[in-house]
Parts: sequence; structure tokens; C-alpha cells
Amino acid sequence: MIKRVLMLICDGLGDRPVKELGNKTPLEAAKTPNLDKLASGAECGLMHTLGRGFTPGSDTAHLTIFGYPIDKYYSGRGPIEVAGLGLKLEGGDVALRGNFGTVDENMMIKDRRAGRILEVEPLTKAIDGMEVDGIKFIVKPGTAHRAGVIMRGEGLSGNIIDADPHVPDVPIRTVTPTDDTKEAKHTAEVLNKFLLKAHKVLKDHPFNAERVKDGKLPANFLLVRGGGQYISLPSFKERYDLTSCCIAGGGLYKGVAAFLGMDIIDVPGATGLPDTDIEAKFKTSLEKLDSYDFVFTHVKAADSLSEDGNWEGKRDFIEKIDRAAALLTNLPDDVMLVVTADHSTASEMKAHSADPVPIMFYGGGGESIRIDKVTEFNERACAKGGLGYIVGLDVMPQIQNILGTLHLVGA
Repeated sequence: MIKRVLMLICDGLGDRPVKELGNKTPLEAAKTPNLDKLASGAECGLMHTLGRGFTPGSDTAHLTIFGYPIDKYYSGRGPIEVAGLGLKLEGGDVALRGNFGTVDENMMIKDRRAGRILEVEPLTKAIDGMEVDGIKFIVKPGTAHRAGVIMRGEGLSGNIIDADPHVPDVPIRTVTPTDDTKEAKHTAEVLNKFLLKAHKVLKDHPFNAERVKDGKLPANFLLVRGGGQYISLPSFKERYDLTSCCIAGGGLYKGVAAFLGMDIIDVPGATGLPDTDIEAKFKTSLEKLDSYDFVFTHVKAADSLSEDGNWEGKRDFIEKIDRAAALLTNLPDDVMLVVTADHSTASEMKAHSADPVPIMFYGGGGESIRIDKVTEFNERACAKGGLGYIVGLDVMPQIQNILGTLHLVGA
């Protein structure tokens, strides 16, 4: 009987057909003998994480997959992102996530990720601890170009728009409130002042001067978004009576896990980038099954490669996942492996899309799971699976069903 669960979420794994790949998706075009072997012993299907017609963000998608409805438990990406950086929120704090981007002298955004800069710690140190109108700004580096920001002080609100317009070649946004409260107005005013003050520091920073000298884009503006205030929610253990941990490279995914009370396991070489050591992640995941009932493992880079329009790199990265997945093809009979994605990322659009993602439930030595006739793990193959079409909120109930922990409804 299945007693333990390994959930593998491959960020942005789904895609749309690419002409250069013979109208196959990168997942269909990739050589994936190990994932296909797993699918051959699994029950498969397709999942619209947030339901049909909704394009999921990674934060809302992960919360939903773990069984936390976003209309009740989502307060913005900022609190989740900073939690993943190990920062502790206090009552009244407003948290935001941000990119270090590049703006020109007219405050036009030239690159939202400053040429995908890989290190921003010298820049976060330069603006960490700034105070504006009695509000302290705590700024810490995230993965690559990302950062987490906490606004701490009296009279704040998370009801503000993003400063980041999410596209290049437009001016930076002036932050405005989304309601008429004095708290929201105050938060917007203070944040605008901070961003301009920080810009003056960043544009003159020696670190950026060196980047320009080397022909690189300066990381001279902090594009913040996803503002929100901390809310309490039941832990994963309280909700499912399962001990759990997270293995991930990106701050957001560690943040989701920390938000839910999962233990965060650091793995050397887990970067959240294409160079991440997937094999080390999978080895650690298997080891942690001896200590935890539920292991959540996240692999990031298929998403970022799609967002760069790099369908070829995405295909190759999927093959890297598959090579490491050889470690997962001989699990103990009491372990179930769930493999899926949080959302599709369309390489042609360079953005998330509302297309469903493949999902499979594998394990139990073929005794606990209704194995279907699917023999490949990809979007079109899994459409023929026994699960059919599900939504993200179906995932944990299905896991509970297989574990035998669902409550009887009725007599």
C-alpha cells in the first residue's frame, strides 16, 4: 500500500506546437525514455491548474495544486517570495518581489532582467535598510535578477498596483493604490519615493559601472510587483496529516513551501537555472522519503527558457530532466510519484499560457493505481489517459484517495 509521496513539478513544462520541431511541442520532441517508462506504469491525464480559461502564475498554481484555493489563501506573490528567502514577516508588513532591470535616462524600461544578471547582492546591500517617511525597506537578493522587498512601518496596505509593467520599451509605472484607503495611498506614495531614491544609488553604483564597462546592461532599477500582506493559513501537516519538505532552487517555490510549513532542504548545485544539478535534487528527494511522508521537488528552467523563446533549449533541458529521472524508475512499492507542471509556457508567446499540462500518478508496484494505456509522457499522449481532464484542486484529493485517507461522504 502506498504511504509516501514524491511530487515532481517541472515549471512551465507544457507548451504549444513549434513549427521548427515538426509541429511538436518541446516535450513531444524531446527524447524522454525514462519519463515514458514511468507513464507506461501510471495513470495519466491533463490538468488545467486554475481551471479552463485561466492563465496560471507559478504562485497561484502551486498553492492550488497543494489544495489551497487562491480566493481564500492568496494575498499576492510578494509574501510568498520573501518567505522563500528566509525573511520573516511581521504584522502590518507589505512584501513585494522584484526584478533588477535596466532603464534609460528617460526611465524607459530597456530590459526587465538586466540581461538576466546572475548576481545582485552588491546592489541589494546598497539599498537594504533605506528609510522613507518612517517606512523601512528590507531588500534581499533572490535567484539571479530577482529580489525580495519588505516595507515595514505603520499604516501600510498591499492594495497597490505593480511598478513593473511586465513588458519592455515602456516607461516605469507610477505606483497607485487600488482602493481609496489612506493606507493604500500612503503605501503607494512611499514606495514611489523609495524606487526613485534607490535608482539614484543603483545607477551610480561601481558594480553597474563595471557592467557597463564590460558591455553589459546596468541593473539600475528595481521593478517591484506582487505586493501583499501576510495572512495565516493552515499548514500542510494540519491539512493532510503528512510531514513534508521542499527541494527547489528558486525562491518562489521555497516560499510557497515555507508558507505551508514545509521544511526547506538545501541541495548544493540546485540553482533554479539551466545549469541546476537535477540528479542531486532527485537523489536528495529519494533520501528524504525516509524522513518525510511528502517530498515536493521543483525543477525550474523549462519555464525561463520558454520565456526567452528558446524552444530548442527547452527541449534539451527536458532531456536533462529525463536523464536524471532514471533515478525514479525503481521506487519502493509504498512510494507514489506524481509528475506534472504548474502551467504551460508557450515558447512562441514567451509567456505563460492557459493550455493544460500533463500529469501522471505512478507507483505502488502497479497494485494501487489504475494503470492506463498511455506510453509517453507529453501533452497529447496524456490527453488519452485514464484521469481525463482535472483541475489543480483535484490533485491532493486524488493523492489522499490513493493513500486511503479520504473521509466517507454519507452512510
